[in-house]
Amino acid sequence: MVGQHIDRDKLRAAIRREGSDCIFHMLDVAIELLPQSKLRRLIAGYINPAELYADGEGKQDLMAAVQAFHKGSLAGEYYQAFAVNSKNYTDTSSGTLAWKADCGRLLERCVQCAKTENPTTVCQAFELVFSLVDRIDAGDDDILFFADEGGSWALGIDWDKVLPAWFKVISATTDPGEYPQRIEAILKKQYTHDRTKVMAAASRVATPAQRRALPKL
Repeated sequence: MVGQHIDRDKLRAAIRREGSDCIFHMLDVAIELLPQSKLRRLIAGYINPAELYADGEGKQDLMAAVQAFHKGSLAGEYYQAFAVNSKNYTDTSSGTLAWKADCGRLLERCVQCAKTENPTTVCQAFELVFSLVDRIDAGDDDILFFADEGGSWALGIDWDKVLPAWFKVISATTDPGEYPQRIEAILKKQYTHDRTKVMAAASRVATPAQRRALPKL
């Protein structure tokens, strides 16, 4: 509830119960939330801040960031294998954790950019990330290491948040006939539940002609 304080000791205990995956992702989010002064205080006891000063003008634009992520993924920069045994078969390598965090952060940027930026560019950024997800599902590329069975289901992508933003930029960049085809293709691969809700979202951002081409709910 608003106004209630989080008990820090309870939070610490809860995080420790969740394990390394939770800790990694919470820290990744905290890095984005903290102002520079508090970020320096957070890392000072562990990493020399002077080694981390920004080069150049700072944050890459969306497309450059996604292209770098795509290139690094295909080059195997996130692939980190380990010897699997009966004790560690549920573990996640640090490379896979890093990929999931970077993927989530870039998709969040795509969602935000879909509101204001060029839809063609944002659409291209979305689909570069989607292409990596497809390759991971295909299981024939050394992008990520999974100790047990893996695939897009294990990546933690919030499709309920991602898809409506993608529908918006797809609507702005495709003709009426292509719009439903693109939607059907991704839903078949990544979103097989609650079709009514997701198709309603696609209908809301569609042009009148695109809406008529969508399958009836």
